[in-house]
Amino acid sequence: MPAEKITFEEFFESVDDQNRSFVQNFHKYMMENGCKVAFELKKNGYLASYKYGKPIRTVMNFVFRKEGMLARIYGEHISKYPAFLESLPQQMLQHLSSAGDCKRLTSNTCSPKCIGYDFKIFNQHYQKCRYNCFEFLMTNESRPSIQQFVEHELDARMAGL
Repeated sequence: MPAEKITFEEFFESVDDQNRSFVQNFHKYMMENGCKVAFELKKNGYLASYKYGKPIRTVMNFVFRKEGMLARIYGEHISKYPAFLESLPQQMLQHLSSAGDCKRLTSNTCSPKCIGYDFKIFNQHYQKCRYNCFEFLMTNESRPSIQQFVEHELDARMAGL
């Protein structure tokens, strides 16, 4: 079943009360900074995809899972803001440790087009899959860091780094 395009309003209806203010402010911030957005109804639920640049590439997605709403950040420029990564709350750092390893980086068995993340936080080496590495549950603790993470990534992309 192909994804069905929907409006921001339709997407926003599915956002729980705890995340509504954040999502509304985040959407406004991304639009003001020249991002493109697409909202879709996938077989697993709603998806919001914020993209930027030439060529246009995804910066962040909102996705829904059993545990709640998640933000999936594509940190293509994480090497430009390592101090920020070390400032992430413990809950988010724990997720990084448990996220799946990138099979392409660790054993060269994934698609040659797939490129994971290879980085260090507090001298711990991570080689993680790009699709679940920076995928964080939206909580009171994580929302400010998710916003800052996207701001760092978008700033790096705008600077052409």
